[in-house]
Amino acid sequence: MPLTLHRLFPLLASLLMSGAVLAQAYPSKPVTLMVPYPAGGLSDVIARTVNTTLAKHFGQPVIVENLGGVSGAIAAQKVLNSPSDGQIIFQGSPNELILSPLANAAVKFKSEDFRLVQMIATAQIGFLARKDLPVNNVDEFLDYARKMAKEGKPITYASVGPGSFYHLLGEHLSKVTQIEMTHIPYKGAAPANQDLLGGQVDIFLAPFGKSYDELAKQGKLKILAMLNTERLDGVKDYPAITESKALKTFTFNIWTGYFVKKDTPEPIVQTIHKAITESLTDPVVRSGLEANSQLVAKPLSLQAVDKAYVDGTAQFRAIAKSINLQPQ
Repeated sequence: MPLTLHRLFPLLASLLMSGAVLAQAYPSKPVTLMVPYPAGGLSDVIARTVNTTLAKHFGQPVIVENLGGVSGAIAAQKVLNSPSDGQIIFQGSPNELILSPLANAAVKFKSEDFRLVQMIATAQIGFLARKDLPVNNVDEFLDYARKMAKEGKPITYASVGPGSFYHLLGEHLSKVTQIEMTHIPYKGAAPANQDLLGGQVDIFLAPFGKSYDELAKQGKLKILAMLNTERLDGVKDYPAITESKALKTFTFNIWTGYFVKKDTPEPIVQTIHKAITESLTDPVVRSGLEANSQLVAKPLSLQAVDKAYVDGTAQFRAIAKSINLQPQ
């Protein structure tokens, strides 16, 4: 029986009312902020910079949970296995949600299974080397790496897992320079850093944080360059990659955002979006992110965020295709 107008209006009013009630009820208990890497890395620092302010806007505690493994895919899958109620928010990037499914046959989800709610920051990428590597800049490094490859002892580079953005950067570096290099995967930046400082791995193309600046000044590692187009505030002591002779176009960065399952009710998504957006204007959050060399994201509308995620997915899939990344 067709709906008449006098029957349709109460139905619409009921739907609008239920949406409003849902938004008002959320969150009714502590919210989990899922970080897909072990404690101690830059992702963990970002989460603990944001969570207290986010909790104020939610009116509920925001608890950081660290779960590393499979380039962040284990944590991502845990979020997908949870109810679509916004109680678990995923702090992620193209690394975990776009590249991991392309690189690991065991990862069954797609980037489209998640919805980006708001971007948080863009990470600069540092070209890090162990302290005793006998080079002082990128061009010297390439000469050394070429020499070691000819001797059958290719240099090693760290990543946070097969198919991660940092794995792709290493593979891309090897491809564009035509120098053989060996990939050493880790579960997160913290264990990769440990081996870099211990001299067990030669280089790490890593998201740059303040701790690296301090370690470099203490002589515990070398920062050969930043993968920026120019020297930016906060890292002016280190060359931009464009200052090298051989890798002038090797410029990259990566953004971090907050995600929920794609079927999370719209009123809840709007509440999360509002809380994150307001948190980005907080001076404590901004200074904390900037202190770790993060470029704070410009808040976007939900419509603009949706487009940014679609565009980012296409961009990173193209990078994966360029190095013929295959699921293992």
